[in-house]
Amino acid sequence: MDWQSIGLVLGWIILIYVLSITLFYILMMAFAYQALAKRKLLDDEMLDDDLRTNLFTKPVSILVPAYNEEAGIVESLHSLINLRYPESEIIVIDDGSKDSTAETVIEAFSMKRIYPTIVQHIETKKVKRVYQSKLHPKVFMIMKENGGKADALNTGINLARYPYFCSIDGDSILDENSLLKVMRPIIASDGKVVAAGGNVRIANGNDIHFGSLVERQLTRRPVVMMQIIEYLRAFMLGRIFLSRFNMVLIISGAFSVFSKRTVIAAGGYTPGVIGEDMELVVKVHEYLRRTNSDERIEFVPEPVCWTEAPTTLRVLRRQRRRWSQGLIESLWRHKHMTLNPKYGRIGLFAFPYFWLFEALGAVVELGGYIYIIVSFFLGTLYVEMALMLMLALILYGSIFSSFSLLLEAWTTKNYTRPRTILAMVLLALSETFWYRPLTLFWRLEGIYNFMRKNHDWGRMERQGLGRGKTQK
Repeated sequence: MDWQSIGLVLGWIILIYVLSITLFYILMMAFAYQALAKRKLLDDEMLDDDLRTNLFTKPVSILVPAYNEEAGIVESLHSLINLRYPESEIIVIDDGSKDSTAETVIEAFSMKRIYPTIVQHIETKKVKRVYQSKLHPKVFMIMKENGGKADALNTGINLARYPYFCSIDGDSILDENSLLKVMRPIIASDGKVVAAGGNVRIANGNDIHFGSLVERQLTRRPVVMMQIIEYLRAFMLGRIFLSRFNMVLIISGAFSVFSKRTVIAAGGYTPGVIGEDMELVVKVHEYLRRTNSDERIEFVPEPVCWTEAPTTLRVLRRQRRRWSQGLIESLWRHKHMTLNPKYGRIGLFAFPYFWLFEALGAVVELGGYIYIIVSFFLGTLYVEMALMLMLALILYGSIFSSFSLLLEAWTTKNYTRPRTILAMVLLALSETFWYRPLTLFWRLEGIYNFMRKNHDWGRMERQGLGRGKTQK
């Protein structure tokens, strides 16, 4: 076989790969539209009222792991206090912060020291002190030795009194009905749903005061706008489809609810891993299949958790590098599940999908970009293949991002102004030419770090989500 034939074969392999992803996205798009169309017909207010008065509404412990979160922790806690939910408690876990996170919480909520009995369901680092708010008695704070986010969440689980816990990032803001809505499938299924993840949106540019979203505004920073579009594609398409078939491997650590009993049985969060949220979901799936349980994990598109997105390429690079490494790390730790019929759809479909299209997709995409560039120097035959590949990449990235945006505007009150939609659609169409190549290299860095066993978390810089702090 000559070099020309080899080049054409490589071109066809990459093209078929991209077209396969595109077809899969079309399938996800159809399911997402169908699911959201049904939900749009429901009277959310009436359903929420029914849930509030339901005697079987389950109490929830809200866990807020915090490490150097002084910039946004108070606003986040205000949003949790304002949640419309019948019975809950809020537990902040200060994981040995080096800033004044603990002091800020103690002062803002008039904390007093208490001495509760903590049952060690899961082994954790040493707890130093426990506080309770005099202003809001359902708000607690644990001060502990630094052990990482997973260890902090395990500590919170040990103190939690209620059968379900909700994990919230220290820089996140919830809509007042978010917890009620994310608990809806758990309550409706009478506990058959053991975990549920909510929708996450980017708060940058919005006006937030005392934990409430006062006014929704679109940020003017292109790098943040692209993250908004990216989040929409991930949540509005991928997770709705995977949830339909109980194949969700990722529910965001920024906003998710779990059965405390199930998580303890699965071994709790795993310390020392980069992506502790995905790792826990995979562990729960493995536990459920191992025990032949018919319980399931769902993604709920309506609940909204507002989180702060990186505003600089430097910080965004750290985040995406970490996400990529965490993904492949969890897949590798549970590689025995891949194509293993013992684990049902998770082993036969979910794991191959995440291996081929999420974990290793960056390698193939890089090959596609290199092929396009090289082809323009090697003659007409290669140029035709390169053009087909370029069109496929544009369709794969930009078109589906645009559809996700339109789907969001149709099903919610977000981004409904024609001028806003036009600006975001035009930006989405440019994704293939600048934003996607950047994230591609960062994903490859994550793979490289995994191969080197480099567990550097990377420092995330926050401005906070309070009034006058969110950057536009």
